[in-house]
Amino acid sequence: MARSETRPVVTLRSTAGTGHTYVTRKNRRNNPDRLFLRKYDPALGEHVLFREER
Repeated sequence: MARSETRPVVTLRSTAGTGHTYVTRKNRRNNPDRLFLRKYDPALGEHVLFREER
């Protein structure tokens, strides 16, 4: 799959402060702001908010 500027790879870091990260892609045209997703943090054992890191 070709890399493109429209769908960059972004890192999502846990807001709980555990240091756990996820790596995903996002569509910059649809979501120009920072991405916030609620995902599972295995260090904490529960779902928390993950914020896009630049």
